Amino acid sequence: MATVHDVAAYILNDHMPMTAMKLQKLVYYSQAWSLVWDEKPLFPERIEAWANGPVVRELYERHRGVFRVDRWEGDPTILTIDERETIDKVLEFYGKMSSQQLSDLTHLENPWKDARTLLGPSQRGNQEITHASMAEYYGSLVYAH
Repeated sequence: MATVHDVAAYILNDHMPMTAMKLQKLVYYSQAWSLVWDEKPLFPERIEAWANGPVVRELYERHRGVFRVDRWEGDPTILTIDERETIDKVLEFYGKMSSQQLSDLTHLENPWKDARTLLGPSQRGNQEITHASMAEYYGSLVYAH
């Protein structure tokens, strides 16, 4: 299985440079839609519901203090054709949005909101956004249209 770093490297190969926050959100949406379309996670690392939206701590540890990233250490060639197609679809839809638009969007969606139920809007937290909550929520969007 690929790691979050492999996914990040693939995204940056296609859409560079971008803010670290935008990279986090695109990785999140790639994971969410992989759970719906491919019925499996893209990477094993957990996604946490931070105040600014979903964050993968392993990515954050590498980009901490950096506003804009243009490359990432990872192996995008490890991704399968299906995984690449999923990420490409995510980039096609979400890639045009700014990091702030993506953050705002995640704040409107149940997986992030549900994980932060007991927290205030700007309160720090590291509750996990579960695969089940992402699959259920984003899967319902597919069938709602």
